[in-house]
Amino acid sequence: MQNFISKITLSLASILIVSLPSARAIELEGGRTAFESSPRLLDAATTFNSVRAWGAKYYFTIALPENLGEPLGKLAIQQRQGGDTINFNVDETFAFAGTRSNKGDDLFIKTANLDEETNTISLVFEPPILPGTTFTVGLKPKRNPDFGGVYLFGVTAFPVGDKPEGLYLGVGRLNFYDSNDNKFFGFP
Repeated sequence: MQNFISKITLSLASILIVSLPSARAIELEGGRTAFESSPRLLDAATTFNSVRAWGAKYYFTIALPENLGEPLGKLAIQQRQGGDTINFNVDETFAFAGTRSNKGDDLFIKTANLDEETNTISLVFEPPILPGTTFTVGLKPKRNPDFGGVYLFGVTAFPVGDKPEGLYLGVGRLNFYDSNDNKFFGFP
């Protein structure tokens, strides 16, 4: 009887272990890696939304789920739409754990590069950002765009690994207003 109970217990334990989610990234053909679940773009915001304003910061907040699989190694932010190309001080890009209203520890950005052809800022984090973390990236434009309107920024996350597969998280939307736009908001 003791032997029978041990076998049943071992069988149940095996079933439970197999059904638990893995803590590894999905490995694809050719050594490529991908996330097990999707990070989420939570927010995009600017400190100043007037055209041509100096000293603005653009914030992008991302949540990494606990079951992400692998840490986040790289993030790409690409301006996809807007009436003007925004120029950034890429070397002043920063990141921290938490949100704009609940800032945590600073995160180290190993490299921050701008691809002028695709208008994409690529950030490599060292150490990578662990699953279960909510973090915010801050970009500093040289100044806000010359033309008001809606500006869209595509955000793509990459797991660590030699051949990471990027996962597109969606767009962060920033609105910029010209002082002449005030008439639309009931101001004189």
